Amino acid sequence: MNIPKIPLGEWIDSLVGWVTVTFSAFFSFLTSLIEGLLNIIIDVLSVGPPIVLICILGLLVTYTSRWPLGIFALISLLLIDNLGYWDSSIQTLAIVLLSGLLTITIGIPIGIWCAQRKTVQNIVTPILDFMQTMPAFVYLIPSILFFGIGIVPGIIASFIFAIAPTIRMTNLGIQEVPEDLIEAADAFGSSNSQKLFKVQLPLATPTIMAGINQSIMLALSMVVTASLVGAPGLGADVYRAVSQINVGQGFEAGLSIVFIAIILDRITQNLRKPAYEGILKRKIVFSILAVLVVVTAIVLVFLKDNTGNENANGIGAQTDYKIIGIEPGAGIMAQAKNSLTDYGLDDWKIVEGSSAAMVAELKKAIDNQKPIIVTGWSPHWMFQAFDLKYLDDPNNTFGGAEHINTIVRKGLEQDAPGAYTIFDQFSWNISDMEAVMVEVHKGMDPAEAAEKWVAANPDKVAEWTNGAQSGNGEPIKLVYVAWDTELASTNVIGTVLRQNGYDVTLSQVEVGPMFAGVANGSADAMVAAWLPSTHLEYYNTYKKDIVDLGPNLQGTKNGLVVPKYVEIDSIDDLK
Repeated sequence: MNIPKIPLGEWIDSLVGWVTVTFSAFFSFLTSLIEGLLNIIIDVLSVGPPIVLICILGLLVTYTSRWPLGIFALISLLLIDNLGYWDSSIQTLAIVLLSGLLTITIGIPIGIWCAQRKTVQNIVTPILDFMQTMPAFVYLIPSILFFGIGIVPGIIASFIFAIAPTIRMTNLGIQEVPEDLIEAADAFGSSNSQKLFKVQLPLATPTIMAGINQSIMLALSMVVTASLVGAPGLGADVYRAVSQINVGQGFEAGLSIVFIAIILDRITQNLRKPAYEGILKRKIVFSILAVLVVVTAIVLVFLKDNTGNENANGIGAQTDYKIIGIEPGAGIMAQAKNSLTDYGLDDWKIVEGSSAAMVAELKKAIDNQKPIIVTGWSPHWMFQAFDLKYLDDPNNTFGGAEHINTIVRKGLEQDAPGAYTIFDQFSWNISDMEAVMVEVHKGMDPAEAAEKWVAANPDKVAEWTNGAQSGNGEPIKLVYVAWDTELASTNVIGTVLRQNGYDVTLSQVEVGPMFAGVANGSADAMVAAWLPSTHLEYYNTYKKDIVDLGPNLQGTKNGLVVPKYVEIDSIDDLK
């Protein structure tokens, strides 16, 4: 069909851009509110040594779900502490509790509204269908633009993803209240509010609690996804383990999530009918718990040091002492963390996330002319799109100029000699790569941008293919990380291989799986190894099982980057 493509994506981009600008004050207020609530929850959960909260949760699980589960909870939490994931668990628990609080506060009233108004139900139901079927990752995109990188977009995305069961089950529970009971309430002259609070909600409570339980479990399932935009906790530990192919760390962090999920599930399932209510009334237990939480929160608020940093106008205070980073497995993140030690930047922290989230946060800051510090590297299209500068690195923490190497699996030369020759002769410069990156940034499909560059540079392509025998449909699998540089180079070399008779597949992975895939033979090649520092750890791990064909691009650079309007020039200026 020759029907022009409907520019739906452009319309959505325009809408999101308009919303971001128009409601920026509201988003700032909401960000401050959520961060404030989250900090209070974390502070309350962190009072005293870990054993205090471990004992409280163990007793709560025992009271609601009997002593065998209480012993299980106690042992599980002690194991989490022993493995070194207690702080991450507190952050995860706080995120889930706040998401659950938002879900209850907003979801139950909407569910009641749906039960009382058929029109509202008809409108809300398709919205809930959309929310439950839309991939959770999609919620992160506007969340970054609205709320910036960090924990707030993760909480908002978790809330949107998790609220549907609470709304649906509240609506269902109220609608399933027997009609004869409603008629009896009407006969006794009950008002609408009396019917709701005295008849419908008490009878619908089991169903509503089931919805809340499911919402909390869904919020917990989002912790790993939320780590992509900088949310801390066990999700970030799992994400870091995946990117670094650290099986042990991944299992430990994942097991910690499982323990927390079981504990929360059992508590929320049995809140209405605790196992030992006959011994101690639930109103007494929950009242004592509520008083402890409220009193602790009030005391902490009053005792909190609000003196702030002496230089409130310094770059640290203006950026909240945050350096916006990318994927936790990237070598530049290790360099950035080392820079904090090398330069004595004890107050600063590196925010983990993704390269896309970093660029989104950078664009947002530049649009508002606010200071920001990010981890940056060249070549990257952002240096052409924005007016940026590297901070001087007198301690040489980020090293000097790097190069990007081509690495192939062992045996490729025998299995596909023509492809091996092309890989071996593949070499271009920064301006070539940036030409492709800019086209992709403008909206062109990466494969189309690669084909355009290949068509415009036949002489250079001829140097790569010189002497290489044509393929006969042999499969070649390329792996790359989701960086703009690697997206450009992998698509270009993939296009050249296809034009020379090979069946090429491109697979996007994290850094660790990229190296591991070539080393174990599940992938044939990559053109994305940043050396001698960024990917040195992975290179040393797998160098005996790979074939290094040398640099395909020279003169790359890593460092901390700021917009040129930011009045600092060196990492030393962050002190």
